[in-house]
Amino acid sequence: MIRVNTKLPMLFLAFVVCGFGLVSSASRLTAAERVTVKGSDTMVLLGQRWAESYMAKNPEAVIQVTGGGSGVGIAALINGTTDICQASRPIKPKETQSLKARFNATGVEIPVARDGLTVYFNEANQVSELTMQQLAGIYSGEILNWKEVGGDDAKIIVYGRENSSGTYVYFKDVVLKGEDFAAQVQTLPGTAAIVNAIAKDKNGIGYGGAAYAKGVKFCKMKADAQAEAFAPDLEHVKSGVYPLSRYLFWYVRTKPSGEIKKFLDFVLSDDGQKVVTEVGYFPVK
Repeated sequence: MIRVNTKLPMLFLAFVVCGFGLVSSASRLTAAERVTVKGSDTMVLLGQRWAESYMAKNPEAVIQVTGGGSGVGIAALINGTTDICQASRPIKPKETQSLKARFNATGVEIPVARDGLTVYFNEANQVSELTMQQLAGIYSGEILNWKEVGGDDAKIIVYGRENSSGTYVYFKDVVLKGEDFAAQVQTLPGTAAIVNAIAKDKNGIGYGGAAYAKGVKFCKMKADAQAEAFAPDLEHVKSGVYPLSRYLFWYVRTKPSGEIKKFLDFVLSDDGQKVVTEVGYFPVK
């Protein structure tokens, strides 16, 4: 797997556009000039905004952006039905092997934004911070009542993502250390659905990208009981002290060229990274 160093001067130029399956100017373009982007639901709005912004400056370009989850995007990259995969978790070794078997290429990994995986609470919840161990206890079923972590005497209602989600995989790997989620975790089809549920549920808890924390409050996280608690904001995510800091990635099959390269250059430019901030995530530079 080749990884692009985003601290180096921009290597790529860009081009292409569209958004959410809506095609603009498609009739004037050949299939080779169109770029498809598929994958992470955490990143689908970000991808759409990048496409819209680029299309405004390049009216001949065509980009199609769809979600479905990081796993779906990586599968599409492997089976050849997308040009770019958006993923909120790193590609797995077995996925890289599948890509190599199909295309004789190990892929290119490009960090395009940063995120602080955010734990959401209802705004009426008295609890304001958790340790990583407490968070793992809630999602593994060892902690069932808010009073066990300093809140009201009430059952914790736990919400999570479907297993095709990169955020699901990241949470399972980093928070649960690979262990299974508790049976009582309610699986919802997207981060927006989780936020909507918690906004209506005083005893709810959920997780997702920082850009979705609207109408709910975020939980400060700390590595352990003795550590300082940090919010998932720009300073703490970029410095890495927020314990759930992560990169958001693009994956392509081979070194970017043509329209893909041009679009990537835009995404990593100052204008493209400004879009990252506007959406609610954090720039890579």
